[in-house]
Amino acid sequence: MNISIVIPLLNEEESLQELHQWIVNVMTANSYSYEVIFIDDGSTDGSWNSIQQLAEQNPNIKGIRFLRNYGKSQALHAGFAKAQGDVIITMDADLQDSPDEIPELYNMVTAQGYDLVSGWKKKRYDSVIAKNLPSKLFNWAARKTSGVKLNDFNCGLKAYKNVVVKNVEVSGEMHRYIPVLAKNAGFGNIGEKVVIHQARKYGTSKFGMSRFINGFLDLITIWFLSRFGKRPMHLFGAMGVLMFIIGFLSALYIGIIKLYKLYNNEPTILVTSNPWFYIALATMVIGTQLFLAGFLGEIILRTKNNEERYKISEVL
Repeated sequence: MNISIVIPLLNEEESLQELHQWIVNVMTANSYSYEVIFIDDGSTDGSWNSIQQLAEQNPNIKGIRFLRNYGKSQALHAGFAKAQGDVIITMDADLQDSPDEIPELYNMVTAQGYDLVSGWKKKRYDSVIAKNLPSKLFNWAARKTSGVKLNDFNCGLKAYKNVVVKNVEVSGEMHRYIPVLAKNAGFGNIGEKVVIHQARKYGTSKFGMSRFINGFLDLITIWFLSRFGKRPMHLFGAMGVLMFIIGFLSALYIGIIKLYKLYNNEPTILVTSNPWFYIALATMVIGTQLFLAGFLGEIILRTKNNEERYKISEVL
């Protein structure tokens, strides 16, 4: 099979029929063998009924329905697990991503050898304050943190080799950072293509402040996991040693001052009255906690089990 198109969605009933027909036209015009996998992420409208109707009309249509809303990352994870195509295309269901971009994305992966090609919505039709500015901030932070030089990490229109999606774990709000996850997994040949961004035709945007905050937290998580995910003791142990050194030097300073005054018969104060005593105590306690965090991280890393992160209600 040439292409698997993975489309996560939430309450996009109005756009599904039009999107389906658009995709079919592109696939037919280019003689691709294909499958379209719709992942209904807990929609409360008639999205699942529309997917069922499309599956009855077209045997290339497949569907996954979650019991409730788990998030776009979980939807992509489920779609990636089901996808069988040589090239996997991800896109949104709101008609803002154009299926006409698929042939060139496919060729960039198959003919030019890219592991992953990310779309770049150079000209956007979203609200400047609600989405454009946060996206620019995200993209800048992601480039600086990860070293992946993409202009638009947030674009849902991407193309992957099959082997890439089978070897990346997408969770939280990390779908926007899949290129970073792919690079960390060893797939470094990452390209970018300017794609057409269309104004939303139906429904409303699902973007909110929580996604803005969660996106930054996930970026920090990716940075940490890429550097210390396999060796948490290297980070926490180093920090623990530093705190112990500070505590030891503080205690040594207190002891030297105390002995000096006793030797010269000078009046002394209680050790607990010296502020350096509390600095030494606090840093040693913090150092111990950091060491324990490192040990716990190492233990968890070696004993973790893959937990089910979402529950599927129906599969077509």
